[in-house]
Amino acid sequence: MILMTGATGVVGGELLPLLLASGHDVRVLVREPRRLGPDRVNVQISLGDLADPFSMRHAMRGVETVIHLAATIRDQPGGSIEELNGLATARLLRSAERAGVERFVFFSAIGATDFQRTRFFRAKALAEHAVREAPLETTVFAPSIVYAPGDPWITLLRRFSSLPAIPVSGSGRARYQPIWARDVARCVAASLEDGAADAGTANGARPPGPRFELAGPQTLSYDGIVEQVLEASGRERPLVHVPVPLVRAGLRGLQLLSGPSVFATWEEAELMEVPMTTERGPADAKRFGVEPRAMADVLGA
Repeated sequence: MILMTGATGVVGGELLPLLLASGHDVRVLVREPRRLGPDRVNVQISLGDLADPFSMRHAMRGVETVIHLAATIRDQPGGSIEELNGLATARLLRSAERAGVERFVFFSAIGATDFQRTRFFRAKALAEHAVREAPLETTVFAPSIVYAPGDPWITLLRRFSSLPAIPVSGSGRARYQPIWARDVARCVAASLEDGAADAGTANGARPPGPRFELAGPQTLSYDGIVEQVLEASGRERPLVHVPVPLVRAGLRGLQLLSGPSVFATWEEAELMEVPMTTERGPADAKRFGVEPRAMADVLGA
């Protein structure tokens, strides 16, 4: 039995059908089963979320593998970025250990370090440390920016294309190696077929499991990504770079007025100033037999 968190997210929405097609028994920890679409009749549903330790423990029954995709890039009513990305991962690990889970697959991010400027990356780094120190068979995937044609981020950029000019937070020069969510999902699915890792050393300790950095075939600045979305939308618009202090003040003010429903938060905008590239390029994805597609090809399909 596989337990998935984040099954309704960008990667989860691509991964779940692959797992089901391969014959895996899957249980999903979700708050809103309707968001699973037609797949909801093919999985076991455990209602709850990462803010509820009881629902975690309940979801672990009979589970052999946990695939932990759930994450948030903004504070939620049920918890902060740090609580839902960092502390919740530690709690999920403890529940997995107590339940006798054999394998734990975790999604970090390229650029996640203890000293990053953004709260999201710092929380992901802490969670990754906990995963790699856990006495389980672990696998860490650290992707660059992940996208899908209809995801909320690409949808927002497409909506901006109806404006006379596209506002871009900061310089737009941070570089990424965007990778399609379906290519990411194929890597994860292939990793499950690799077999068990080394059972441990002579003294019973288990060395940290493998860490794979998933990247697409192109290195693009944030400006370059916006231009790719504009081209796929059949529109040409100038880009207007908004100074970071103005973006910070404006989005924090909007958040005070609109609350959780605000279209973007400062924490989300700040991520667009943090590079997410790896010197290995798409090599780790190719290790799983996946040849990542270029962003222009995916968006233009």
